[in-house]
Amino acid sequence: MWWVVVEEQSGGGDARTWNVTKTKPGGGDREHADEVARRVAFEHRPVHPASVKERKVLRVGDGYLVIATGRTATFHFRVTLGETVAEPA
Repeated sequence: MWWVVVEEQSGGGDARTWNVTKTKPGGGDREHADEVARRVAFEHRPVHPASVKERKVLRVGDGYLVIATGRTATFHFRVTLGETVAEPA
């Protein structure tokens, strides 16, 4: 089973931390999961900036890096693919 994971910064100033803010099932095959991740990269409403004026989506590794520009600042978040693995015997 594939999953789509959104990681972004929350908090403010020096207290900013990276957190998983959304997980979404991506289905049983990687190709479908990538389609879901791409859609999420364009549709996700990030914590920062509160109002996105411009969004640049870049394919990187197993997902997307999204650079979101607001009225006064630019932030970024990651949309990554992950596959559930079984515990070793």
